[in-house]
Amino acid sequence: MALSMHMRANARLVGGRRMAAVAPRVAPLSSVNSQVLRSTFAPQIAIDIRRAGRSRVVVEAAKKSVGDLHKADLEGKRVFVRADLNVPLDKALHITDDTRIRAAIPTLKYLMENGAKVLLTSHLGRPKGGPEDKYRLTPVVARLSELLGTPIKKTDDCIGPEVEAAVAGMKNGELLLLENVRFYKEEEKNDAEFAKKLAANADLYVNDAFGTAHRAHASTEGVTKFLKPAVAGFLLQKELDYLDGAVSNPKRPFVAIVGGSKVSSKITVIESLLEKVDKIIIGGGMVFTFYKARGLSVGSSLVEMEQLDLAKKLEEMAKAKGVQLLLPTDVVIADKFAPDANTQTVSVETIPDGWMGLDIGPDSVKTFQAALADAKTVIWNGPMGVFEFEKFANGTVSIANTLASLTPNGAITIIGGGDSVAAVEQAGVADKMSHISTGGGASLELLEGKVLPGVAALDEK
Repeated sequence: MALSMHMRANARLVGGRRMAAVAPRVAPLSSVNSQVLRSTFAPQIAIDIRRAGRSRVVVEAAKKSVGDLHKADLEGKRVFVRADLNVPLDKALHITDDTRIRAAIPTLKYLMENGAKVLLTSHLGRPKGGPEDKYRLTPVVARLSELLGTPIKKTDDCIGPEVEAAVAGMKNGELLLLENVRFYKEEEKNDAEFAKKLAANADLYVNDAFGTAHRAHASTEGVTKFLKPAVAGFLLQKELDYLDGAVSNPKRPFVAIVGGSKVSSKITVIESLLEKVDKIIIGGGMVFTFYKARGLSVGSSLVEMEQLDLAKKLEEMAKAKGVQLLLPTDVVIADKFAPDANTQTVSVETIPDGWMGLDIGPDSVKTFQAALADAKTVIWNGPMGVFEFEKFANGTVSIANTLASLTPNGAITIIGGGDSVAAVEQAGVADKMSHISTGGGASLELLEGKVLPGVAALDEK
């Protein structure tokens, strides 16, 4: 709830250790048709539509997908693929979570097995002004080779003579990993000349990097002006199917769960969802701004004093639109922000001075579970408390388990990226969710109704 910045940066750390990645279960392409591929990804981030008792949102895709391209379109063609391989690395530059690499595999396999020459690129980290060894994509090579079942080569640049020579030597069905595009400042500036250089060695373009689709960068938007067709990869298409499809045409009742530490970071999401949902559940540190706006004492809990009027406005909006807005009725409070803090559970109306709320209480969990019982579509973005500390994880884990119990009954459960992803992984129910988004910022902007430049630039279906 009152999660500090350094805690948020390490949200995937559980109990002082980083969670191990789940072994991949990527089916051979020959045994999976393109329709199934659209919803068959690594276990933590997707579902297989053949699995009984699971729900899938099906919408008519507005953008052309890689699945619309066939062997005749791909064989011998040089395909520039922008993926999101921005994986976390430890100090020894070992991958600590390979989820994003696994997410890219279905698209890459499809292209390779249809005879394309695949030029794969991505960003990694935040390099300052040029190449930095700690941000090279070299650590990705071994894991990518293992998942694809074939050796792959890598260049030390993403443009220029080295890339041109390497591409010239490629055979059909091979993959070449290009270096970090953010080694060039022109990438984030969406420089047209740089985009032209990226596109120079390719014939067509596939964007499978949902996590950066909300950025108009050279490798996500600029290259589409030089490469045609420009289409969505399987992962990107699936993200759009779920996030956009569920919000545009939800099965009802439609419930949104919004958590996290600050109201200010979720203002536009809440406002947008209030136009669409039947119920909205608020959790996390932001609840104390709502309580303060109601005139309640919140002790030393996190409060955004400049957002008090906004909190009042949001409650008024919900009432005017007939949306049930639920706030916790009790909270778990602590005498300090630490895993070994003293705790007690109190009503939201009796929070003592000097104590801070770090999780929702058991009565609130029951209330929220009751509100979710009949839900047919649920979108969850943001935890209920400081779930990284065991004493304050119950609220978040309980909600995760509740959502997991809804999917066998036909409900669509969508986890909107960020800390919520870490939460369902910690609870051990990630594979029971209908969809887990790979892009935190992009998923938020899509839920807000914003146009994603990396998607808008792709060819219409």
